[in-house]
Formats: sequence, structure tokens, C-alpha cells
Amino acid sequence: MAFKHVSVLLKETVDGLNVRPDGTYVDATLGGGGHAYEVCSRLSGKGRFIGIDQDADAIRAAGRRLEGFGEKVTIIRSNYRDMKPALQKEGIDRVDGIVLDLGVSSYQLDTAERGFSYRVDAPLDMRMDQRQKMTARDIVNDYSEAELYRVIRDYGEDRFAKNIAKHIVTERERSPIETTEQLNEIVRHAIPMKFQKTSGHPSKRTFQAIRIELNHELDVLKNSLDEMIDMLNPQGRICIITFHSLEDRIVKSAFRKNENPCTCPSYFPVCVCGKQPKGKVVTRKPILPTEEEMKVNSRSKSAKLRIFERI
Repeated sequence: MAFKHVSVLLKETVDGLNVRPDGTYVDATLGGGGHAYEVCSRLSGKGRFIGIDQDADAIRAAGRRLEGFGEKVTIIRSNYRDMKPALQKEGIDRVDGIVLDLGVSSYQLDTAERGFSYRVDAPLDMRMDQRQKMTARDIVNDYSEAELYRVIRDYGEDRFAKNIAKHIVTERERSPIETTEQLNEIVRHAIPMKFQKTSGHPSKRTFQAIRIELNHELDVLKNSLDEMIDMLNPQGRICIITFHSLEDRIVKSAFRKNENPCTCPSYFPVCVCGKQPKGKVVTRKPILPTEEEMKVNSRSKSAKLRIFERI
């Protein structure tokens, strides 16, 4: 199956970078290379682009898509949490722009054997990086009921998290839960039918929660943002596309903190903590997809773009 992914908020993101033709830019979630292609198209012969992704299929697809840009492109298989050492190996300490598209690619969702989707039956996998040993199956079968409840409650924000966790534990005592369809059936039985009719697919939140837990998505995001902002040159920008409230909250908070890091009590007449702003939030409110984009690509409906500019 060819790697397919429709880049969300494509023009808004690349415009938001304010690409300098001779600059150095990073797409830290390269995917199929949609945002990357547009960035590279705006670079001169002196410009440089680095694409980072942990998914081998994405690396291959993006490599083919970007091969026409020649030596200005470097592609690295890694998690963006390791961006700094990865770039330092390439002799890069500072960059002019960074893109993060935090969505799961259409390819990952539509390729059954990757186990991301609740819409097709497949082994419970959900690994972003297939070099990782642990899979979604391990979480579903090995986590305690309390741990499953925490994951589904915190990362899926599902009101029925406790009941879902209880049903999972009951079912796995009979036999291991191996496939997405098995998990689907368990979740369906754990959620009252009247709520299933009004809240979309019953498994959506549980699958999201397990995927986030398995790939440490929120921890990686939270622990990487300050360092990425530190790597920006003056007037350099970071553009981040999120797809659910948990991600958006982390990005919004980090951008605000870097714009106004002062920790002094509000009643102090002057700042004495000495913490200086690193930049400014460009997007006071997130940029959302247009009605037209949402019609063409239904997966864009929950997307939000936030932009921060370095001083």
C-alpha cells in the first residue's frame, strides 16, 4: 500500500513559518512529506531542510517525494524528542523554523496491519516506531485494571473509562485480547447504547488513549517544546498542528510560558525572578481548517495550528 497522507492546514502552516530562502528548516514529524515539499519549494540553493520521523514507511515515502530537491534535504529516522542531538550530528545548532504535525497519518490508519484503526480488524499494534518491542496488545493484556482506567480516563477523556477497564480485565481472563475487533466488542459492551448513538464510534477514545500511552506522545511533546524553542534563530518560528484537546493544551501552555516566563507574584511591583521572554505567540487563537478543507478531508476537522516566534 502506498504511503498516503493529506497534509492538514498545509498553506497556513508553511505561510506561518515565514520561510527564508537561505534558511534551515525542520519537519520533525515528516510523514509523507506534504509540508516538507512546500517548505523545500520555497528554499534557495543555500537553504537546508531536515525531515525527522520514526516510522520507516514514512521515511521511504518522503524520501521519494523529496528526492528532486537533492542535497538540500536530509532525512533522519528518529523521534523528535532527540532532535537536538540528531541535528548536532549534521552540524546544526540553530534553525529558522520547525513544523510538528501531531496527527496519525492516513497511511497508518488505513493500513490494517498497523493496528491503529478501530474500523478494521487487525492485530493490536499501534507502534509509531516498529523497532519498539512493546505493542498495544501488551498494554491491553498486561496493565492492571487501575492502570487501564488511568490511561483511558486521562488520555481518552472517556466518561466510561472505569467500566471499559473492568470489561477488558474480565475478558482477558478468559483469553488474551489479540485484535482490534476484540477490543472493539469489549468497549461496545462497556458503554450504554444510548451514549453510543450520540457520541460517535464507541472505541475512538479508548484507541486514542492506548496509542498515546504506547508511544508516550504527550510526554514527548511536553518535554520537547522548550528545547525546540531554544533551537530557533531570532525571528524563527515553530508551527504545531494538534488534533485533540490534550495536545493543544500542552502547546498553548508552553507557548504562553515562553512568552511570559515571569514567576513573580502578581503583587510584586517589578520582576525579580529574572526570567526573560523567549519570543511571542503569533496565534492568539488557533488557526482552524476552512469549511472547504473539512469537506475534502474529514480528518482535518479537529486540527488546530498554533505558531510561536523567537525573539
